[in-house]
Amino acid sequence: MNGTNSHQRPVTGWRKSSHSGDEGACVEMAPLPEAVAVRDSKDPAGPVLVFPPAAWAAFTGAPPRP
Repeated sequence: MNGTNSHQRPVTGWRKSSHSGDEGACVEMAPLPEAVAVRDSKDPAGPVLVFPPAAWAAFTGAPPRP
């Protein structure tokens, strides 16, 4: 699974699992039209990894969305 940390436009719509606690040690994701962005919730201004839909689906076990 390869991710890249270069993304040209601002990412909005960040969300984390409903199973996450309040410790602030979570991974957040944001769906993009052509990919899925992932970041560390403790560092919202930090790097963002961007994964193609098939890689994200393989990681989560969910089928890719068209």
